[in-house]
Amino acid sequence: MKTIKQKAIALVAFLALGVTVGCSDDDETQSNSITGIASRNANLTSLVAALEKTGLDETLDGSGPFTVFAPTNAAFDAFLDANGFETLDDVPVATLKEVLLNHVLSGEATSGSLTTGYVKTLAKGSASSTNTLSMFINTSGGVTINGGLSNNGAAVTTADVDASNGVIHIVNGVIGLPTVTNHAIANPNFSILVQALTRSDMPDFAGILGGTASSPFTVFAPTNEAFGSLLTELSLPGLSAIPQATLEETLKYHVVTGANVLSTALTDNMSVGTFSGESFTINLEGGASITDANGRVSQIIATDVQAANGVVHVVNKVLLPTL
Repeated sequence: MKTIKQKAIALVAFLALGVTVGCSDDDETQSNSITGIASRNANLTSLVAALEKTGLDETLDGSGPFTVFAPTNAAFDAFLDANGFETLDDVPVATLKEVLLNHVLSGEATSGSLTTGYVKTLAKGSASSTNTLSMFINTSGGVTINGGLSNNGAAVTTADVDASNGVIHIVNGVIGLPTVTNHAIANPNFSILVQALTRSDMPDFAGILGGTASSPFTVFAPTNEAFGSLLTELSLPGLSAIPQATLEETLKYHVVTGANVLSTALTDNMSVGTFSGESFTINLEGGASITDANGRVSQIIATDVQAANGVVHVVNKVLLPTL
């Protein structure tokens, strides 16, 4: 028969075990989740407040896995200033939620697994209810997202903060919902296209494709190589040698206004009306391609790069209207 002293010792041991098990069950998993890790980082308090405001703290406390590009407090301060908000409380919840989702990828992507190219975030812009927003990651000299701070993007400053349900990469900016213009600027393979759009004698194409008037846009974007081939074809020494009217109408010929046309909506022999007033024909046999007004054929080499105000498909030859 146990003595009173033995019973007391057993009771103390049981209570101690209960406290230990309680701490393990209550804190261990949650404290190592993305939300839990962020909540312990003094430089991510604005992010945590934003997650709590939108209910995404519970999402990022879930099983995942997720990859989160986490903006610092300074990044949120700059975001609020740039958008005319005094505090996070002034940001509409729906807007804030989409901005936050634009920092989240499905699956775990460590810095070593990231490559230059497009990935899909969990955010949706106003242009499409089904195609989530694209993010352009550039791994040349670090990890830059959507062209960096100057293009409404960000750069990774601390990579690979491991969590039980994914990974966190701390970034120096709040990544805005990208426009068609943002996507063009972010991708170095569109640098000549950007030069063409912003040539001093052109309409404000960058402003148009970065706005909402006449949106959503569907843009068939020629690569740098495509522009190089065009200059050879026209026997011109450089972009500046293309006559003003020719370049303006050619650029308009690559844009469809008022429609976010995804690749799944393209059909064989489909006639597509453009911003220039002329049309071209989609061909699907043997791979998606475009026949322009001059019978020239361009291959569609990438599709469905989603922006908040439209979608981009990549082509390997500049389309030419009737000139």
